[in-house]
Amino acid sequence: MGATKTDLFTKQQNEIAGMAKALAHPARIAILQYLVKINACICGDLVEELGLAQPTISQHLKELKAVGLIQGTVEGTSVCYCIHPGNWQKFRKHFATFFTDISNNDGSCC
Repeated sequence: MGATKTDLFTKQQNEIAGMAKALAHPARIAILQYLVKINACICGDLVEELGLAQPTISQHLKELKAVGLIQGTVEGTSVCYCIHPGNWQKFRKHFATFFTDISNNDGSCC
């Protein structure tokens, strides 16, 4: 979708789409799961944990940071990453709202 077309949609729709795009790679899911599991900032190398090359991991971290799921701080020569708690909760609410209950649908509509 072209950048000029995003104005046709609500802020929430654009945020959900951006997050869904960021989550659309299993490596990014693994990174997020690891950061949630350790519940701390990681300054070390994710290469051993994930088995991917450092440039690949860096690219995935960049995508996750761009949508605001993680945050990073520079400490010396390394960048430390952790879950961005405020945005994590915001996106959690967005997805909960998006995946509304369809209890009135008994599956016979199609």
